[in-house]
Amino acid sequence: MKYKKIVASMILVLCAPFTAITPVMAAECAGVETSIIDCPTKNKSTKTEDNGVWQLLLIVINILTAGIGITAVGGIIYASVLYASAEDKSDQVNQAKDLITNVVIGLIMFAVMWSLLNFLIPGGVFT
Repeated sequence: MKYKKIVASMILVLCAPFTAITPVMAAECAGVETSIIDCPTKNKSTKTEDNGVWQLLLIVINILTAGIGITAVGGIIYASVLYASAEDKSDQVNQAKDLITNVVIGLIMFAVMWSLLNFLIPGGVFT
């Protein structure tokens, strides 16, 4: 329990500088005020980037990317604490190694998904 509190506090301390408060200006989209997406002025644009659904998709992908990174760092920190405190307990060492292996597999799977999305969507996702 002590290690979980240490890991949780380390994650909070490491992630705090990356959370920035930004001012939000409301835009009107089809008569509805929204601060999440920006609609084109006449809604006559045929570009994919001007679509509200596309902008929401980018927001979700960016949030997932940040979440995956934070979770991976937290998993590696937790596994390293487990490994360092294992002493002579071979089951705890195996648990830490399995956790590190799972984090690396998860990161590889996310990288493959990200590259597949950039390959399938014309122009890439993050451009």
